[in-house]
Amino acid sequence: MEKLLKISRIIDTFTERIGRYASWLVLVMVILGVWNVIGRYLGRITGNNLTSNAYIETQWYIFDLIFFLGAAYTLKHNEHVRVDIFYSNWPRRRKAIADLLGTLFFLIPFCIMVIIFSWDTIVASWQIQEASSDPGGLPRYPIKAMIIVGFVLVIIQGISQAIKNLAIIQGRLEPQEENHDTGL
Repeated sequence: MEKLLKISRIIDTFTERIGRYASWLVLVMVILGVWNVIGRYLGRITGNNLTSNAYIETQWYIFDLIFFLGAAYTLKHNEHVRVDIFYSNWPRRRKAIADLLGTLFFLIPFCIMVIIFSWDTIVASWQIQEASSDPGGLPRYPIKAMIIVGFVLVIIQGISQAIKNLAIIQGRLEPQEENHDTGL
């Protein structure tokens, strides 16, 4: 179990780094969005085009990157959406069992299915070097590949979560206190 927990720590460190880097993309996306708005209005005043479809699509692509690179980070920090009518009152060991089963029977199979079903579309996009149909738009094939990258990252983090939950069930790892701070 110690070797598995070491692997889990390596995965967690990797996920943490990617998530932190992805969080900086939020700032880039906001700055680009502000420029798109300001540029549109200043362009009308000056009669010059200060923004473009490429800028708008870049903003969309950055949002995609935040989502695909941040999903595993969100899983690691247990911040994904859940309806926890019963779960919130369960003891940590029962939560670990539910999380382990959910990871093994739902999360990982779902991610694998997304990768399988999107594979042909992504390969075709790369083969034709798919681009936006908008004037001045960006290539679409690189961002489509992020579908696979994002879901592989979630699978890898799911493996880490499964290892930690198994260790909690076996009593070899103390559960981390969950932060349910409501801000009150």
